[in-house]
Amino acid sequence: MFGGIETHVDELSRGLVRRGHRVSVYVRNWYTPRRQKIHQGVRLFHVPTIRTKHLDAAVHSFLSSLHCLFTGAEIIHYHGIGPAIFSFIPRFAGRKVVATVHRLDWASEKWGRTARLLLKIGERASVSFPHRTIAVSRDLRQAVLSRDGRETIVIPNGVDASPPRSLSIAAAKYGLSQKQFLLFMGRLVPEKRPDWIIRAFAEIRRRKGIPEGFKLVIAGGSSETAAYVRSLHTAAKDDPQIILPGYVRGEEKEELLSQALAFVLPSRLEGNPIALLEAKSHGLCCLVSDIEAHKEIISDGEDGVFFRAEAYGDFLEKMNWIVDNPGRAAEMGQRARESLSIRPGWDAVVEMTLEVYRRVSRL
Repeated sequence: MFGGIETHVDELSRGLVRRGHRVSVYVRNWYTPRRQKIHQGVRLFHVPTIRTKHLDAAVHSFLSSLHCLFTGAEIIHYHGIGPAIFSFIPRFAGRKVVATVHRLDWASEKWGRTARLLLKIGERASVSFPHRTIAVSRDLRQAVLSRDGRETIVIPNGVDASPPRSLSIAAAKYGLSQKQFLLFMGRLVPEKRPDWIIRAFAEIRRRKGIPEGFKLVIAGGSSETAAYVRSLHTAAKDDPQIILPGYVRGEEKEELLSQALAFVLPSRLEGNPIALLEAKSHGLCCLVSDIEAHKEIISDGEDGVFFRAEAYGDFLEKMNWIVDNPGRAAEMGQRARESLSIRPGWDAVVEMTLEVYRRVSRL
């Protein structure tokens, strides 16, 4: 069940191992099988937690912060503003600490007032206790600077070119045809607004604007948002052209990204979305909200299409345009793949992060 942060940590940790470094990652037993102790050279520490919406990450991060004091780790790296609440523990114990801000999680609609307050404290902690703080986008860097008055180092998420795959698994499971479906891929949370996509798809169908056999795939699962996920299934249950396969991975994921007509991400909140970067790497035209995080990745009218972030009507019309203009969408997708040359790959991200570690180690 990899999301953006998990993908980043996986790519970073394996890249560090390939360069001869010893890396340990703290994992949760419900997320990673207890029997798995090593992942491609990365040591996995299984630390207990209490699996509830509000205690899971907090308890795990606290216990991990204590455990790391009894290891020989030279650098303790926190990912996310929630875990960074506990970054004071290794810092006060004399360890070198780095944190990465992946997004401002307190703005997520799934959290109540108390959780949002704690996450805001985590944001402040992520730039107060670590020796260096990384932000994954210029937008996040500016947000942290304006809110907390602290500078961060921008190291964006990486993306590598991806070879195309023909439909095989996905065709057999879902009856999909090449370039005959729209794709959303990500955690099913309110701020990403997959409900907008389902609603718009249904409205375009009622207008007779969806070709026969054309489908919508909403790939992803719950992130402590079970009620919201149920509402999506309810909204889609009477339409056989809408597919909610849950999390997809491996070859099935690659097939969907390779053969969709377009990738749709109407989020109101993002950091530096890896799913969007992966869509570009597969040569997909991307329909996205015009938030700053997306503007760092997509150029409107060149390799994707923007809609006004809070205007559902504009989103509906832009999605309808993509369905009506598959040739133009394909041209934008080709430019999306070509534009990858100006973005760092994961090897470059590893090197930039290593340089931060080197600076911190010299302090």
